Amino acid sequence: MTPEFHTHTLPNGLRVIHAHKEGQVTHCALVINAGTRDEREGEEGLAHFIEHVLFKGTTKRKAFHILNRMESVGGEINAYTTKEDTWLTSSQRNNDTERALELLADVAFRSVFPEGELDKERDVVLDEIAGVDDTPGDVIFETFDSHLFEEHALGRPILGTPGSVKALTRDQVCRFVDAWYRPTNMVLGVVGNVTWAEVVAWSEKHFGHVDQGGTASVPSRVAPIRNAGGFVVEERRNVQQVHHVIGGMVPGGDHKDKLAMTMVANVLGGPAMNCRLNLNIREKHGMAYHIEANHMMHQDMGVFNVYYGTDVRFHRRVSDLVRREVNKMRHTKLGVRQLHEAKQQLLGQIALSHEHGGHVLSGLAKTFLVHGRVETLDAVLQAIEALTAEELREVAHTWLDPQSMGSVTFLPD
Repeated sequence: MTPEFHTHTLPNGLRVIHAHKEGQVTHCALVINAGTRDEREGEEGLAHFIEHVLFKGTTKRKAFHILNRMESVGGEINAYTTKEDTWLTSSQRNNDTERALELLADVAFRSVFPEGELDKERDVVLDEIAGVDDTPGDVIFETFDSHLFEEHALGRPILGTPGSVKALTRDQVCRFVDAWYRPTNMVLGVVGNVTWAEVVAWSEKHFGHVDQGGTASVPSRVAPIRNAGGFVVEERRNVQQVHHVIGGMVPGGDHKDKLAMTMVANVLGGPAMNCRLNLNIREKHGMAYHIEANHMMHQDMGVFNVYYGTDVRFHRRVSDLVRREVNKMRHTKLGVRQLHEAKQQLLGQIALSHEHGGHVLSGLAKTFLVHGRVETLDAVLQAIEALTAEELREVAHTWLDPQSMGSVTFLPD
């Protein structure tokens, strides 16, 4: 199901990964292992701000020429920032793939960050922050993370705050880029109907000249301390319904329980309409239009949470029902049929995601970036099939203890 992949490391340390996939479109990404968690105090929003200003001019192109380079051939160049990494992406017809890779190299390694453009883009980011502030369903996750991670940088909003963004300087931008934007801290991924030989040749041509970044090593990361939970936060907001998040720290990308935890979250409140929380709270009682459970994996830890929005009349009842479903998962094993259906559902979701080259790329590049290796899809499918009902119960019991969970609630004024 997953296309066969190849990997290669350039002499300067840049890792390259490629998977062949039939079709007319190729997806590319340069992934930098630097995000919100790598900002120092007073730099909130810096990683995301850099993602914006990379496109404002290089030593060979002005902003217009950068944007027009792929748009003129119908391609799409984009970028986004997460808590742990920054993605520069391009999707285009197969025969424009080298064009895209040359542009990604130019943007990542030759940006000049003109002061005037930084000031203009600062206003764009401030508008972006204002847009999030108008969406309580997004803000509540930021509030939850700020309490879950306390003083750790993972608890900061990716966009930063209006005050922190206004204070960011060009010197801070350059220092962060010098420290983190190094070939050894990046992965170049390509998925599409181009050959491995072409990808190697293009990567050597456009990325091979990049200096390793001097003798200083990439800064090290500090892992967050597991939160003991127990925090209960209630805020009055200008909202029409109650928004509620409950959750805690769970296994991340480097933990043996990560796959079992993903299945637990999927059974409870995954994207399918037949998940337990949706069936019990929305379908049976009609007390929440939207309810979901999430397992988000960072490199060294993960976050499990349940989010729902409901009328203020139903808030306490829905909260009780959520806790009941989580408790059931902790103490009662799935039956043989339930386990089989849970596995088939997750396998089907994986199959659907792998129909899109962009999804294949994100999975391959992220895993290669963090772990320096990639598991084949067959290995992942076999690991899912090997999960037992008792293993799922044990993982749920260990990690979803109510005493280790915290909650944030937004209540109408």
